[in-house]
Amino acid sequence: MTSDPRMAGLAPEIAASVHAGARALRDGKPAQAEALFRQACTQAPDHPEPMRYLALLELHTRRPGPALATLTRALALAPRDALLHADFGTAQAACGDIDAALTSWRRACTLDASQPMAWFNLGRNLQQRGETRAAIEALQHAVDLTPTLLPARILLGDALVHAGQFDAAAHQYREAIRMHPQCGDAWRGLSNIKTAPLADADIQTLRLQIGRSDIAPTDRIAMGHALGKAEEDRGALDAALSAFTAANARQEQLTPWRPEAFESFLIQALAATEALPTPQDPLLGHEIIFIVGLPRSGSTLFEQILASHPDVEGASELDDLGVVIQQESVRRKTPYPHWVPHASTADWHRLGQAYLERTARWRTKRPRMTDKQPDNWKHAGILRAMLPGARVIETRRDPLDTAWSCFKQQFYSQPHFANTLDHIGLYLRRSEQAMDIWRGRDPAHIHVHHYEALLAEPEARIRALLDACALAFDPVCLAFHTAARSVRTASAAQVRQPLRASAGQAQRYGARLDPLRKALESTIT
Repeated sequence: MTSDPRMAGLAPEIAASVHAGARALRDGKPAQAEALFRQACTQAPDHPEPMRYLALLELHTRRPGPALATLTRALALAPRDALLHADFGTAQAACGDIDAALTSWRRACTLDASQPMAWFNLGRNLQQRGETRAAIEALQHAVDLTPTLLPARILLGDALVHAGQFDAAAHQYREAIRMHPQCGDAWRGLSNIKTAPLADADIQTLRLQIGRSDIAPTDRIAMGHALGKAEEDRGALDAALSAFTAANARQEQLTPWRPEAFESFLIQALAATEALPTPQDPLLGHEIIFIVGLPRSGSTLFEQILASHPDVEGASELDDLGVVIQQESVRRKTPYPHWVPHASTADWHRLGQAYLERTARWRTKRPRMTDKQPDNWKHAGILRAMLPGARVIETRRDPLDTAWSCFKQQFYSQPHFANTLDHIGLYLRRSEQAMDIWRGRDPAHIHVHHYEALLAEPEARIRALLDACALAFDPVCLAFHTAARSVRTASAAQVRQPLRASAGQAQRYGARLDPLRKALESTIT
């Protein structure tokens, strides 16, 4: 028992209690584990390791505050313990303090560079913040230390894709597949690169793995989407449609989407935002350009163009607007949008300031920024009170192409509307109807831009886009595909290529997509 160097200095019976607690936690017996860990902490109050295990139990049972306090006591005993600093960072992140967590993970890596999980946590969170180069470096350390650590290898592949290093990313995904052929995330990443189709051998492997009975549903779903993409690339459209349909059916069964709740929300949101107070500062939020609309509607392309402008930082998909709204709902103990009619001018100003404070780091190098979270269209109605100076760019693409592209894409935020054709049709039409109403209420700040128009007249539409965002024209925006920036979406490869006008993929399927056409038509009124 005491051969574990971290247990050095503990009496054998105390070390045995800690190990027994670890087994209990592993076996799904958290109450038993906590009793054993607390007993060990009481018996050895000057040893940090029982405290560390107690903190891990507290994190496991979603008590990050107590875990932070427990680890603070442990660090007072061993201030240069790298593993304690790494766990401390995890507790800080669970409490919502990512800046402090990054500091702790960096400290852990400095104290002991052989800790793969410290590098992994550092890289994962740097990538989530858009610091892709630093994330790649940290994740590479984790992979070098533990080549079999699949989550680190997958995230390294994702970060390399976001940086435009597609060959290096493909290597990481293929290494993961070599070690674990049914790794759905690796197949998802490889398929999403889209610069080269999967080979016949890949298709055979995918079919073999999907046919197994011992794989996780999430892996089966991810591989189903990858198989669909591979079949589509080689023109086997019936097989592609079958693969996409099966993958989405499995996802819908796991996480069913509720159209009734969605329609009810929209009715409430439209009514609640019909009359809003005059803003305290009509220019508040002028630094912000929201890009909204359906996924796969060209939003990443429009952001890439704007982020090429010397005055604009492309922040990609941020959750800050939703977080600010959710925090206000918690504070009021009333769900959004029910509290909207009761918010005063001062309330909206406070919420706008909260959003600006949360996103300030994106405006340290350039004065303006894009926030390309497609779901923010649901909040477009409150922006004229909360961030009245902000510009909103709604992107639209041919409905059939948008809907089909959504059906083909695996979305990790579930439940999601894109798992059935009927739900996609309903969601697309209702979102457009809502945006038309909100644009009518604030035409000076909410603008719609069409993907096909951009392809047909690039310079004219780019000039119009910049004008809608109150940006001076800069010819560098015409060469947006050369911009060196992290693109953290499934369109990372496409937006690094020049514009090419072409028929949508959906048209290739002909009558096979008549059910989708019907779904789109049935929700027009």
